[in-house]
Amino acid sequence: MPVDIPGFLYAGAVAAGGFLGYYRAGSIPSLAAGLLFGSALAYGAFQVSRDPSNYSVQLVTSSILAGVMGYRFYNSGKIMPAGVVCALSGAMIVRIAFNAATLTDRKVS
Repeated sequence: MPVDIPGFLYAGAVAAGGFLGYYRAGSIPSLAAGLLFGSALAYGAFQVSRDPSNYSVQLVTSSILAGVMGYRFYNSGKIMPAGVVCALSGAMIVRIAFNAATLTDRKVS
């Protein structure tokens, strides 16, 4: 039962981004969103660590972040933070899809 280290690192990066947004700009919404999404991603990484086929929380949260931050990046053109979070979220979605495709304990009927 391996620990999902990339998942926990991603969750930490999202939460740290919320703290950084609050520290630099005094943005309470940034802090709240960072903590909310970081917590959801950490919970998803915990679930994947317990059962690799239980990736739905991580996938849904990463997809929401990719969509929201991709939209913000498209409108603003700013790499930081919207572009970086969108790229990280996209990488996590690809990682989750690859891991889901390579699960060997699927039941075939």
